[in-house]
Amino acid sequence: MAVEAYCMKCKEKKVMKDPVASTTKNGKPITKGTCPVCGSTICRIGKTK
Repeated sequence: MAVEAYCMKCKEKKVMKDPVASTTKNGKPITKGTCPVCGSTICRIGKTK
C-alpha cells in the first residue's frame, strides 16, 4: 500500500515507509510513517484505503 505524504524537511511529497493507521487525540483518523530519504516522521490526516 503506497501512501503519499508531505515531508516538512524535504519540502516535497514522498511515499511513506512503514505506514501505520492510528487516531489523533480527538479521534480523527491519521496515518503515520517515516520519510524514506531523511527518516523523519510524516503524517497524513484522513482515512487510508
